[in-house]
Amino acid sequence: MGLRNHVVVVTGASSGIGRATAEAFARKGCAVVLAARREEALEATARECAKHRGARTLVVPTDTTDAKAVEDLARRAVEEFGRIDVWVNNAAVNAFGRFEDVPLEDFRKVLDVNVMGYVHGARAALRVMREQGRGTLINIASIVGAVAQPYSHPYGMSKHAVRGLGSSLRQQLRVEGVKGIEVCTVLPATIDTPHFQQAANYTGRKVVAMPPVYSPERVARAIVRLVGRPRREVVVGPAGRALVRQSRMAPGLAERAMARQTDKTHLSHDEEAPATHGALHVPAEGEGAVHGGWGGRRRTALRRTAVAAAVAGAAVAAGRRVTHGPAGA
Repeated sequence: MGLRNHVVVVTGASSGIGRATAEAFARKGCAVVLAARREEALEATARECAKHRGARTLVVPTDTTDAKAVEDLARRAVEEFGRIDVWVNNAAVNAFGRFEDVPLEDFRKVLDVNVMGYVHGARAALRVMREQGRGTLINIASIVGAVAQPYSHPYGMSKHAVRGLGSSLRQQLRVEGVKGIEVCTVLPATIDTPHFQQAANYTGRKVVAMPPVYSPERVARAIVRLVGRPRREVVVGPAGRALVRQSRMAPGLAERAMARQTDKTHLSHDEEAPATHGALHVPAEGEGAVHGGWGGRRRTALRRTAVAAAVAGAAVAAGRRVTHGPAGA
């Protein structure tokens, strides 16, 4: 399915997955409507998108917790480009800490952005898509929407809610007999973005990306593919797929494994960190970035090289067995 001239709205387009997704759609020749709180970072994203032939951009600074602002975002998109073909709900924040230690104002903020922000986006997008008779709504959840983690309680709750929102919307459209509107949910594993540096943190330990780490471009490609081949849910990253499968077959085992992995590799045992609200209430300064410096691309390349070497080694060994016959023959 060709995507050229599709109109795509991306929230959280100032950095990370949102920015990578905007650039991926721009590469296909789409008109991309960029939304986030930081206008400076959105303008930087727009410059990157504009480098691709046929791409058009519209920057709309938006706080997704404000329902009217999100409705205005949809209105601006339609006024500028005539329709909305794809809406990507991606804007999200995080707060780390023991359940009792995360301030309630931070707990509420995570749920407000990650749940109500998606509600506002879905309502605005579906209103336009119902009038058009077509469209694709894509909600970005997480593997912690399948297996929650310790120390990030509001984030895990929010991503479970995002999965529930997608399921309930698909069911409603089905019983209403609506054709042409798709609702998809994406569950990324750990992704190399600035997300972890910008999170609120009350653990006393530095938050680091829990391995294995994948690139945001990998998620962006999965999102773009969903427009042509819609699926209910798609998990990005082999480790994430393995964990989600395990959660279905042995949920208790999956919980224990996630608890150990989080405590061992998601919070540093060497570096302390002061208590901080992160970027929850005031957005980070600067032009933003796609990557967080966790080596997602490099680590993916190393894993692929290791797998290729293992496969080649196995093929050579198999060839020797065929040539020389079994030992002792």
